[in-house]
Amino acid sequence: MNAHYPNMLAPLDLGFTSLRNRVLMGSMHTGLEEEKGGYHKQAAFFAARAKGGVGLIVTGGIAPNYAGRVHAFASQLSFPWQVKHHRIVTDAVHAEGGKICMQILHAGRYAYHPISVAPSKIKSPITPFKPFALSARGIRKTVRDYANCAALAQKAGYDGVEVMGSEGYLLNQFLCARTNKRDDDYGGSLENRARLPLEIVRAIRAKVGDNFIIIFRLSMLDLVEGGNDWDEVVQLAKWLEQAGVTIINTGIGWHEARIPTIATSVPRAAFAGITERLRGEVSVPLIATNRINTPEVAEQILSSGQADMVSMARPLLADADFVVKSEAGQRQQINVCIGCNQGCLDHTFKMKRATCLVNPLACYETDLHLTPDSSGRTVAVVGAGPAGMAAACYAAERGFDVTLFEARDELGGQFNLAAKIPGKEEFQETLNYYRNRLKQFGVTVKLNHSANCEELKQFNERIIATGVVPRVPPIEGIERANVVTYQQVLRGEVEVGQRVALIGAGGIGFDMAEYLSEAHQSPTLNAPKWLAQWGVDLAYQQGAGLSERDPSAFESAREIYLLQRKSTRPGKDLGKTTGWIHRAVLKDRQVKFVTGANYHKVDDQGLHISQEGKSSLIAVDTVVLCAGQESNRSLSEQLTAAGVSFSLIGGAELAAELDAKRAIRQALEAVVAL
Repeated sequence: MNAHYPNMLAPLDLGFTSLRNRVLMGSMHTGLEEEKGGYHKQAAFFAARAKGGVGLIVTGGIAPNYAGRVHAFASQLSFPWQVKHHRIVTDAVHAEGGKICMQILHAGRYAYHPISVAPSKIKSPITPFKPFALSARGIRKTVRDYANCAALAQKAGYDGVEVMGSEGYLLNQFLCARTNKRDDDYGGSLENRARLPLEIVRAIRAKVGDNFIIIFRLSMLDLVEGGNDWDEVVQLAKWLEQAGVTIINTGIGWHEARIPTIATSVPRAAFAGITERLRGEVSVPLIATNRINTPEVAEQILSSGQADMVSMARPLLADADFVVKSEAGQRQQINVCIGCNQGCLDHTFKMKRATCLVNPLACYETDLHLTPDSSGRTVAVVGAGPAGMAAACYAAERGFDVTLFEARDELGGQFNLAAKIPGKEEFQETLNYYRNRLKQFGVTVKLNHSANCEELKQFNERIIATGVVPRVPPIEGIERANVVTYQQVLRGEVEVGQRVALIGAGGIGFDMAEYLSEAHQSPTLNAPKWLAQWGVDLAYQQGAGLSERDPSAFESAREIYLLQRKSTRPGKDLGKTTGWIHRAVLKDRQVKFVTGANYHKVDDQGLHISQEGKSSLIAVDTVVLCAGQESNRSLSEQLTAAGVSFSLIGGAELAAELDAKRAIRQALEAVVAL
């Protein structure tokens, strides 16, 4: 038994086969499924996770027929000629000692194409097409298509399949009265609503035999009106066990639910209690999921008996070696998922290849390589924000002699500030990771040191990551004491009054509004408080696990105005999968949004503005500048003038729409190019 995380690393006996540990790499779509050469890219991606020790991998969703595709060009497994392509993936995983299941996903009314089908002709609020209601004949064909898809997956070498029955996709749509208005044998009572999923499981089991894993991802918490109640969830689980499933995975929330389920602001393991409630009701292993991102959280879930396995998708995107590092007692070397969604889900919903903010190598295993370098070259990296720290680590990993210069007295740059925002506490994990990695690779770190042109000439290579400075707009009175920058606020250098105007409603403005309005401890650090804030009841006193929201969550520590020059909706450029959460929180706290603002002056009375030619005064104590950033290029300009070569990355290269995802990616590319 492993001394570090004995429960997480214990094998799981499934009877006909055994998993080497209790870690499931949960399903997530990467976009590699549809790319040219995508099977070879997937093979490298999954093989890295198998080599990293994952007990069982589940692929992104593969449709059993054309109507089930998530979009018109999404992956489908229906024909024998497709088997050889999938074999590339399974062979690669098995070569590394891993096991892999293919997820069968039918999108139902969530499909982004005009021939979508569903139990009833009810349009989804998150897709543009109204689905066709499946006929009885269509249902019979769907059952056959699922069974055929599973049989082909078995021929392709998969160790099993996961049947997607949660998150509001087709089978979940049949299971819930919200979307199932049928009056035939597949609608009405729970027994009828469950008929299709159970017929599918039985048909798959009959096709693949006993020695093949069937996971069913059951929605244990729908979080939408018209969702199932707890007694129905228990009954479904029992029927699924009788139908022949090997494992039941947990699904949390429909995609259309207005409750966050996987964003960084969700407390760690916030929903593990719902999986625990099902234990004892069935004898098949149960998997807990959502916001499980460190080995200690996984160990706690398993050691306390909340589940038999833990599902981690994005954490294994962030670090392919999560399991082997845990096994070796190298917790501090794990690159922890911060739940930002910027490189994974936001990319997926934009039809782009997924990757990871903290690990830009993810899904680019065949494109980017940190090849060892024995030349003995010296590399100077200037600026120790995310871009600079990443560059220093990547360069040292390749074998260069690296010195990292930082003008301030601490590492981290903008990430130190981001980690202070309620709901972004996870960002501290990335800072810890880089600090430990710098030590691991023996990088020379010089704090309180502003590198100059002359000393940088002594190095063979130079990477400049001097970051950004807040943009100060030309407004009369901007130099007054009651006008401060967001950096000064977050560093605790200034006092902020009870009435505040924030100039700039981009990501920084929204972060500052959350920071200054939070009246209590961050809900992210207090799961019961967070669940009450969003109206989630794990005790299931009402259907779908919904309850009245706690009004104390709407309290604001300050009266806040969030202003922008544009007339567009505030926050429209925030992340696709997380922006709505930030807008909802600020709306709850009655933050006042002001659009189309022209700023005239700041005085003792407050901020004077005009909108559409009409002047007004916003009476506030403090004005906080969140009006974007400008590149800090003084050093790079000196180097250019002196004819010294360098690479410019991160905010120093481009301040507009700065994000850490781009900065860390540029760091990797700059080092690969050395």
